[in-house]
Amino acid sequence: QVQLVESGGGLVQAGGSLRLSCAASGRTFSSYPMGWFRQAPGKEREFAAAISRTGGTTYYADSVKGRFTISRDNAKNTVYLQMNSLKPEDTAVYYCAAGVTTAQAMANYGAVNYWGKGTLVTVSS
Repeated sequence: QVQLVESGGGLVQAGGSLRLSCAASGRTFSSYPMGWFRQAPGKEREFAAAISRTGGTTYYADSVKGRFTISRDNAKNTVYLQMNSLKPEDTAVYYCAAGVTTAQAMANYGAVNYWGKGTLVTVSS
């Protein structure tokens, strides 16, 4: 069992930056690919970014590529999402996720084993 707790959400103006953090419980954090998904008001949850167990491979949705960076620190059991050049359309609840098999499977199929409760990011225009 893995418990995921997100932090770092808030209100930011368009063009600004935020860094989300996700702290994981347990000693098996490094055995999971990790990712971030988001759900905007009235829309389905969608993939944003994923990172492999070692952090050597990352995947991004086209909508965030070049603006968001996912990283992880296995010694701290934490995954991060650095979000730059934020746009109003980035407004959403952001969920941390631990994958089932690979980061690529998270990106392509939404293969998630555990979810956090989410943190709200609001980008004002």
